Amino acid sequence: MIQEIVKILTDSGIEPNEANVEVKMLIEHFCSYTVADIIMGKKLDSEKLKIVKEKAELRARTRQPVQHIIGFADFMGEKFIVNPSVLIPRDETEILVRKAVEIINKNNFKMALDVGTGSGCIACMTAKLTDCQIIGLDISKDALNTALDNASRLNLFNKAIFRKSDVFSNVKPNESFDIIISNPPYIPPQEKAGIQTEVKFDPEQALFTTDEKGLEFYEKITNGAPAILNKGGYLIFELGMGQAADVRKLMEINGFSDIEIIKDLAGIERVISGKIR
Repeated sequence: MIQEIVKILTDSGIEPNEANVEVKMLIEHFCSYTVADIIMGKKLDSEKLKIVKEKAELRARTRQPVQHIIGFADFMGEKFIVNPSVLIPRDETEILVRKAVEIINKNNFKMALDVGTGSGCIACMTAKLTDCQIIGLDISKDALNTALDNASRLNLFNKAIFRKSDVFSNVKPNESFDIIISNPPYIPPQEKAGIQTEVKFDPEQALFTTDEKGLEFYEKITNGAPAILNKGGYLIFELGMGQAADVRKLMEINGFSDIEIIKDLAGIERVISGKIR
């Protein structure tokens, strides 16, 4: 039965490795089945397996992401609530969070800002792995409600705080930060037609810019960051493919130095950080 369910996904064009992972996620969620159950040879309930098969057929038919079907995404060892109002956390974003956590802990920073927080995964994991308080900003009320639910699940009361804001529009006059973190929208509008079907389930405002190079939000955030960063504070971004040089230039123009670029496992320049002079 399990191989039959995997085949439903592979026949729809999903890679075999990915299909196996997704079926495992569906079984864990809908059958309450764990790795320990597999090791102990626990039998799967046939009625629950039918539900798994139905969900796999839904996934194959619509290409709706499996994370939306189960309502959760795994990120850095935690489960985050996801829905069509937020981006599904991706593995590359872990590079961003790990670098931010390293900078925060090395400098004993206490106040952080996450611009475009979405599900809150960046803010929550940064708060969980440091002594920093972090404010997550987003323009979407639905995204903020999701982020708040995720922070509550992780017991991050007063450590991860969320606020409606268009970039820095709702940062208060007396507020300043040690580090600004962002995974902003960076896909240019002309690439909209060619994106994966699964990505079309993500909110458009979290994906696309209005300019041709995908730099709109890097510009807005980098231009505004020096006014709210403490001396010696950092700005750190996740990057879209091929955007590192342009973002580096923006950061240098705005007074950032000690710029570091980190590549992901595929060798793509994925994260950039810099320190305000």
